[in-house]
Amino acid sequence: MIKTPAQIAVMREAGRLLGQVFTMLDSRVAAGQTTLELDAAVEAFIRQDLQARPASLGQYDYPFCINTSINEVVCHGMPNAKDVLKDGDIVNIDITLEKGGFIADSSKMYMVGAVAPKARRLVEQTFEAMWAGIRQVKPGARLGDIGHAIQSHAQANGYSVVREYCGHGIGREMHEEPQILHFGRPGTGLTLREGMVFTIEPMLNQGSAKVRSLKDGWTVVTRDNSLSAQWEHTVAVTADGFEVLTLQAGA
Repeated sequence: MIKTPAQIAVMREAGRLLGQVFTMLDSRVAAGQTTLELDAAVEAFIRQDLQARPASLGQYDYPFCINTSINEVVCHGMPNAKDVLKDGDIVNIDITLEKGGFIADSSKMYMVGAVAPKARRLVEQTFEAMWAGIRQVKPGARLGDIGHAIQSHAQANGYSVVREYCGHGIGREMHEEPQILHFGRPGTGLTLREGMVFTIEPMLNQGSAKVRSLKDGWTVVTRDNSLSAQWEHTVAVTADGFEVLTLQAGA
């Protein structure tokens, strides 16, 4: 669970490379693109330009490099040649990258063309909820502090927090201990220690928090078809706070 400074240095490099993948996508995510085309672009960029490995491909038999979750899709949306992005869509793109034996994990929301104000607000407030959780990270803090900060921000803005999916420890494996819930009570849960590395990745819904899975066994959608948004970063606990390992350059 605890990473050495040398291991975190390797994870920092993986996170830096993953940030470059999102920078590449910034100019590609647009109306008319299929999610399968985006998946192919990401795989080529990770393998050829970055000399790294797309860690999601083959993980748990998942057949793609990225998750593409559009509008009412909460998470684990699968790239598809028929999923053509259109003006007004919001889409989460979730990517993992392995370099030097360690994995970085991040996801980002994209707003395609002219997005309705309510959808834009959901995207923006989900981003703020993620950062409310990240800002709780420091040695001696508790996991419940992270969840409480996210839940409080979400509910204050009229959104519900999906409870079935959570953040997770990360390192040589994509999913390690501990689990990072996006709801909770302050002062409860595991105490954070320097060297822990985990993801914070809240999913907020405009309507009910209830979700359902589609027949493909991966795609999760809101049960009431309301919009959902998610942001994610990989975060390390430092001696006096936190370091976000997956920031894009200039962010």
